[in-house]
Amino acid sequence: MWFENLGLTAVAIAGAVPAWRAVVNAPRLREVCTAAAESGARLAALWGSDERDRNAGFTLHVACGNDEGVLWLQVPLPAENPEYPDLSDIFLCANRMQRATRDMLGMRPVFGESAGWITDSRPWLRHAAWPAGEFPLRRTFGAGQAFANGSDDYPFVAVEGEGVHEIPVGPVHAGTIEPGHFRFSVVGEEVLRLEQRLGYKHKGIEKRFEAMTLADGIRLAGRVSGDSTVAYAWAYAMAVEGMSGVTPPVRSLWLRALFLERERIANHLGDLGSLGNDGGFAFGLAQFMRLKEMVLRLNGRLLGHRYLMDAIVPGGVARDLERLAMDRLLDQCDEVEREVRLLRNIYEEHAGLQDRFLSCGVLRPEIAARLGVA
Repeated sequence: MWFENLGLTAVAIAGAVPAWRAVVNAPRLREVCTAAAESGARLAALWGSDERDRNAGFTLHVACGNDEGVLWLQVPLPAENPEYPDLSDIFLCANRMQRATRDMLGMRPVFGESAGWITDSRPWLRHAAWPAGEFPLRRTFGAGQAFANGSDDYPFVAVEGEGVHEIPVGPVHAGTIEPGHFRFSVVGEEVLRLEQRLGYKHKGIEKRFEAMTLADGIRLAGRVSGDSTVAYAWAYAMAVEGMSGVTPPVRSLWLRALFLERERIANHLGDLGSLGNDGGFAFGLAQFMRLKEMVLRLNGRLLGHRYLMDAIVPGGVARDLERLAMDRLLDQCDEVEREVRLLRNIYEEHAGLQDRFLSCGVLRPEIAARLGVA
């Protein structure tokens, strides 16, 4: 692993994924994370915890991983003024995680000169739903507290000029997608700037977990995001199994993989339909949503729930499949594949869609260099 030459005392953690845990003091955190980035490892997660009920302060947790496994860094911080060095210039995605950790626990990153243009200390999850001096994931914060909504001062860069229009979207959307607030500054169809603000799904789930049994926790985990219930439930089950030293039966692992794959396919079918709809091609939306509905209905008939909720439990699965049911799933896979291949040809031959798709999502090198991404 990339951290072997850094002098860290890393302890292996039992679980489905190769992982190690190491304690690092705050001054060394940037050194370790820089070595991780230079080796090709990515930031998997950054979060905090309140350890004051254990005669300690706060702890910053940083997980870096690559194909070999995950290194979980624990950084002890004092109970008063818990600060740590900013990591957003090393891992760009750390910025929002740091903002969330500050909103929830009051743990603040200290920005250096190297952070440059990516320095962003605006709130991420608070949305003025609780006072700025309150931190919901601290032990002293009561789960039943309620606060009046306050004013939300959230500065953003406004684009001005002749022909520039600002289009606000969300956070409530016309559908079941996750909420987000977007400000598009556009001239015609060219997007000059997009200001995005997420975090509207925050509803005290972490705090709710604190008072739950493992049996209740798996049900809550599966309801964090309804169209990804298998992914969340499996992650929760893996954490519980790793802590308790439980190894699920091989058949249950294969069934989990099957459930996850059907969840992924259903979501992709919906996304492909939405791509057609966003390009003004309603026929594509109708056809792909029809295929998604086929997948969901067969889930409901064979596995008890259209979105496969509560199919995964710690230690295994709650649903099994007989041979006849397996054959029906395989037949449906063949049917969906045939129709998707046909629809793919239609999408590729539709001039209106290609006009929007061909250059969509492409970041030109000169723009990346101007933004400091390259």
